[in-house]
Amino acid sequence: MPQVPAQHTNYEPGADPRRWHALWVTLAGGFMMLLDVSIVTVAIPSIEQGLGTSPSGVQWVVSGYPLTLGLALVAGGRLGDAFGRRDIYLNALSAFVAASVFAGLAPTLTLLVVARLLQGLVAGLVTPQNGGLIQDLFRGAERGRAFGLLGATIGLSTAAGPVIGGLILGLAGGPDGWRWVFLVNLPFGLLTLVLAFVLVPRTPKRSTGADIDYVGILLLGVAVLCLMFPVVLSDSRGIQRFWWLFLVAVPLSWLFVRWERRRVGEGRSPLVHLSLFTRTPGYPSGATIGTVYFCGFSGLWLVLAVYLQTDVGLTPLQSGLAVTSFSIGSAVSSWIAGRLVGRWGRWVTITGLLLVVAGLGAVAVLGFVVARDSLMLAIQLPMLVAGVGGGAVVSPNTTLTLACVPSDMAGVASGVLQTGQRLGSAVGTALLAAVFHAVTTVSGVPATGFSVAMVTAVFLVLVALVLGLLEERGRIGNHGNIELENIRSNTVVPGQ
Repeated sequence: MPQVPAQHTNYEPGADPRRWHALWVTLAGGFMMLLDVSIVTVAIPSIEQGLGTSPSGVQWVVSGYPLTLGLALVAGGRLGDAFGRRDIYLNALSAFVAASVFAGLAPTLTLLVVARLLQGLVAGLVTPQNGGLIQDLFRGAERGRAFGLLGATIGLSTAAGPVIGGLILGLAGGPDGWRWVFLVNLPFGLLTLVLAFVLVPRTPKRSTGADIDYVGILLLGVAVLCLMFPVVLSDSRGIQRFWWLFLVAVPLSWLFVRWERRRVGEGRSPLVHLSLFTRTPGYPSGATIGTVYFCGFSGLWLVLAVYLQTDVGLTPLQSGLAVTSFSIGSAVSSWIAGRLVGRWGRWVTITGLLLVVAGLGAVAVLGFVVARDSLMLAIQLPMLVAGVGGGAVVSPNTTLTLACVPSDMAGVASGVLQTGQRLGSAVGTALLAAVFHAVTTVSGVPATGFSVAMVTAVFLVLVALVLGLLEERGRIGNHGNIELENIRSNTVVPGQ
């Protein structure tokens, strides 16, 4: 494979004195990108009023962003591995800020949708750089803590979206209040850009442009599109109309695997090293657990926002504050879990999943038995329990999943992991929303639809819990010890 000489300098893991400052800055950008997945949910009524459109018309504003985000994640990770993470991060973050301004000033729904698609595309280039930079800049126990902060960012950004969106709409008000949900990215993004330019060190360029697997990018991108497109359009009968795309994804995935093996056989660098799934301890199981967990976790916020605003009568701000306890619990436990995972491994994740099941199960019961006017207050404690559990899931699972990944695959591995999370989020959001609307229509009682949707989320988290238990049981004395040793000593599994 053609090599490009390393450009820089303070690259030795653990040696750069600015590494923690660089991490905080890049996580701030990642937080902004992932926040935009959920922050728009509370702004839907405001967008409908401001642009005079219908719920079906505004769907692409919500769905288009995670669709293009999911398409770009793996390619973004590979580009960061190849050309250096700092340059990809700065350029894509600049484009994200510009697309956010475009969205905030969009005079029509069509232009708003175009802006959201562009936002998601460049966000997909930024997001995997965080995981790659951690692999590049940190070693040993520090890497576990850094991944803990990354996991906290992923979990907190999803949970905090409705809260921050509600605050913005509460302060802005009026039919154009929704515009500030996007325009707030301008000052925050510019500040992050300046700090990133100063603090984030360069990492080596490992490839030339001619060595990038463009065919692999195309095949994988179209396959992911076929999987996500019907799901993100589920509210407008997307699955019924486009179910055949699921079938198209099967041969495309097969062609992608064949092509990647051919690239390796020819001595060229593939888009995704299949050894991530065949010879990297903890990666396949961790990616699967993350995908299933996000199915249950991410779908909560849309159901909560719709139920609390439409049927309970809360304002967007009140609706967002209803999940504040989850956000607080998740933020605190993610930081703590990042420090514990090196000692307890998968058991930290298992404990977190148990707490999520307990918390969401209590929310489901309260939805049946508590009066609507008292629901917001009643769910605070169980949402806190679920938040503490959620922070102990995302952070350690990210650490364990990426623990044995070599640095030159770190961006792609992070991109694949987060693609699974985005697919899980899309499926979970569509599934829980469908359950909520279907049960509400049949029973005529929105509270019943809400509770059944929460039970569905609990079931999905239980599936993730079973997978975690099976992995722990199957890797005693084998992969588990390898992963934990890597977290502690920052070694790489031989033979990769």
